[in-house]
Amino acid sequence: MKKNEIRTVRHEFEPVYGAHSRVLILGSFPSVKSREEGFYYGNPQNRFWKVLSGLYGDKLPGSVGEKKVLLERHGIALWDVIAECDIAGSSDSSIRNVKPADLALILSSCSIRRIYTNGRTAGKLYAAYQQPLTGIPSVTLPSTSPANAAWNYERLLEAWHKIL
Repeated sequence: MKKNEIRTVRHEFEPVYGAHSRVLILGSFPSVKSREEGFYYGNPQNRFWKVLSGLYGDKLPGSVGEKKVLLERHGIALWDVIAECDIAGSSDSSIRNVKPADLALILSSCSIRRIYTNGRTAGKLYAAYQQPLTGIPSVTLPSTSPANAAWNYERLLEAWHKIL
């Protein structure tokens, strides 16, 4: 299979949430590296975990277990807008034929007060596929992806401060 070949891919791992989750952060769809690792933001160049730990003054989590503890400790639920789509590698711009994730389980199990999307693509997809069902608007934050090179860590940290 060629690197940039478009193929149908299904989201393979579960959302992270708990009874104390008050904030829901949604990405668009897992990157190739995240799909290989079976957990969110698995590309070490993605700044998601660095930004989140920096916001709360926590140690940067390394393992999936540590990442889950960080989310739980701060009342954060984590998932993606898309359950299945056609995509070339990790390219958000190639996403087609979207099947949205079912957010009902999280929204019925937690008292989510605010929904944030990680990046413009996630924000647009949420507005198109999820907001009509949930009735909850989202706040789009700048993407933590390494492809978003215009935003350095300090700028991301400042923008993401909204989730506090």
